[in-house]
Amino acid sequence: MNQAAVGTRERILSATGTLLRRQGYAATGLQEIAGQSGARIGSIYHFFDGKEALAEASIRASGAAYGAMVLDLLQNGPSDPVEALGTVFAQAAADLVAADYADACPIATVALEVASTNDVLRQATSEVFTAWVEGLTHWCRRLVDDPTDARDLAVAVLTTLEGAFILARAQRSPEPLLGAGRSITRLAEAMRA
Repeated sequence: MNQAAVGTRERILSATGTLLRRQGYAATGLQEIAGQSGARIGSIYHFFDGKEALAEASIRASGAAYGAMVLDLLQNGPSDPVEALGTVFAQAAADLVAADYADACPIATVALEVASTNDVLRQATSEVFTAWVEGLTHWCRRLVDDPTDARDLAVAVLTTLEGAFILARAQRSPEPLLGAGRSITRLAEAMRA
């Protein structure tokens, strides 16, 4: 694929990711994606076999990027792993406020919407969540020796973050994320090996 084609494909994926995160699958149309990305509808069909295939690719791409960003923040944040966990929640709160509560988890809106209606997209979101848990589990081994306990902590971190995003968006307040961060750091400290 030439450089221009790669750029067009990436713009389409990026615009789709933003729209899916903000308004969900059903409310996002190909015309809107084309407008946001600066691409033609024909370009969308050139790279993707319709809206579902585009949404699946976007979920996987934005999920991988978000997972990498969180792990990078954990690995390059404070040297104390408990403090690093708190930093993730504080950064999530700051990012959400900066986005005027529009941009939280890149896949949660779609995951909730399609869980019972579209198995292709449900599977894509499930695989992204699974990858996040695996990445967090590996990182949590810095705190917890037992692999099962590390996985349990990873699941607690992810589910707490996701729930806090929902509350923060609904309340238009960073406090749910900040409070969740304080809770997770207390849990992590209690589990520390």
